[in-house]
Amino acid sequence: MSTIKFTVNGKAASVEADPAMPLLYALRDDLKLDNPHFGCGLAQCGACTVHLDGEPVRACVMPVSAAQGKAVVTISGLGTPDKPHPVQKAWVEEQVPQCGYCVNGWVMTSAAFLKKNPKASDAEIREALSGLKCRCGTHVSILRAVKRAQAMMA
Repeated sequence: MSTIKFTVNGKAASVEADPAMPLLYALRDDLKLDNPHFGCGLAQCGACTVHLDGEPVRACVMPVSAAQGKAVVTISGLGTPDKPHPVQKAWVEEQVPQCGYCVNGWVMTSAAFLKKNPKASDAEIREALSGLKCRCGTHVSILRAVKRAQAMMA
């Protein structure tokens, strides 16, 4: 067991854990956050996506030790109800969610991608989001929301 210290959504956090334990477990079980979600446990769906020093990572396979001294941002820390991130705002405006389980992965991946690629083409956006899953089939709405967020961020 080791003490792993990092920040989560701008606040200091510390967990006593096996360094190889997935970051997702530290966030959900030790820090009692309700996002990100556990989806597949194999980094194939994206429901567990968080930002680690600004980069989207799959928390289900990222060892908690990788967060040592770094900043973790979850969907709850991306924006607030009063001041949502443009991607969050676009998701609401486009009425994307059906079940909502996958939203975490799509929003977190989209936010990081658009920050680096504010003028991305439709094909680049589709490629950046290609590893994410939505079982409800809201992909067309998701792409509309990403394009709307892109326009808001321009």
